[in-house]
Amino acid sequence: MSTASSSNSSQHHIMGVYNRAPLAFERGRGARLFSTTGEEYLDCVAGIATCGLGHAHPVLVDALKTQGEKLWHVSNIYTIPEQEVLADKLCAATFADVVFFTNSGTEAIECALKAARRYHAVAGNPERIDIIGFDGSFHGRSYAAVNASGNAGYLDGFGPRLPGFVQLPFGDFDALKAAIGPTTAGVIIEPVQGEGGARALTEAQLVELRQITRDAGVLLIFDEVQSGMGRTGKLFAHEWADGAEPDIMCVAKALGGGFPVGACLATHEGAKGMTPGTHGSTYGGNPLAMAVGTAAFDAINTPELLDNVKTVAGYFTQQLNGLKDRFPDVVLDIRGKGLLIGIKLASNNREFMGLARDQQLLVAGGGDNCVRLLPPLNLTLAEAQEAVAKLEKTCEVVRAQAAA
Repeated sequence: MSTASSSNSSQHHIMGVYNRAPLAFERGRGARLFSTTGEEYLDCVAGIATCGLGHAHPVLVDALKTQGEKLWHVSNIYTIPEQEVLADKLCAATFADVVFFTNSGTEAIECALKAARRYHAVAGNPERIDIIGFDGSFHGRSYAAVNASGNAGYLDGFGPRLPGFVQLPFGDFDALKAAIGPTTAGVIIEPVQGEGGARALTEAQLVELRQITRDAGVLLIFDEVQSGMGRTGKLFAHEWADGAEPDIMCVAKALGGGFPVGACLATHEGAKGMTPGTHGSTYGGNPLAMAVGTAAFDAINTPELLDNVKTVAGYFTQQLNGLKDRFPDVVLDIRGKGLLIGIKLASNNREFMGLARDQQLLVAGGGDNCVRLLPPLNLTLAEAQEAVAKLEKTCEVVRAQAAA
């Protein structure tokens, strides 16, 4: 396995919260990354679904340079016209009426959770604080976000769990109906789980979920941090189902194309409790972030790019199911939606990731012993073919090692 010139021993001043691969990069272009030792890799991680237009996309580079020479940051105590530009675009393209800008998906989740509780508080029901989530979810690393996810591995050692968070089996709507009660504020779910193993709700499930929450008078929050911004072939994953619009939605990752940009979108009704002084951010929505976010949004929200996602995703689905048929001892399942693809493995997924790196292919890990393909949305069919060929070689190595 290739190693980077910067070994873990040189990381002694970096807090040890990451289990890093022995690899470092110095530049990227499109779907390619180039290591500090001069090796070229096909990147099907894209910063974990973040570099939606690949690396060093000229439109984003130009937006960054142009705005960087004008104005980087001012406080949100002033009007920031660049926010209005991107907010108008987001609201015009979605169910939303208003937007709060953040630096990350986690911060967008925090805003959504607070908005859901405030919605009921200002309506005279402050007891309605419970947020219902689902197993396998990932909503970020802040204290509220890890409690919303309920993953024991992310909660261990950080004191008592916060009150007001409930987890149910993913997709079990009978359990959801039974769990909703007089203290429920909202339901949060990823239409397509990312870290949880690329499990996707069906269109019928999305519609049913909307109906359940509407009938119960609780807010529906979609976490589209990973599944949104074109990742599934629609601008947002829930749009595959007519009538499944949420009350609140969290967006980030590809919204900034690699630059830190997040957003919490809501209807006027869903955001009615978010009045002056209830929430804020120092950096969120600064002019530099908004310029890059607007450029990324405009480049992604086009029929051409979304059609490319559908075309390349269709190719991957066909070819990866072929791999599953040829390597049933290695590949157990292909799941996900669009270019959020999960490959469930029989062997250890971390070992598989390392063997894929030996083939100059970068893939992401995932729950339920999956690896994920999260390539740039503008990946070409030729690059997809190359990725499949590298995955096939990886499967051959896994099989050979198991037989040795």
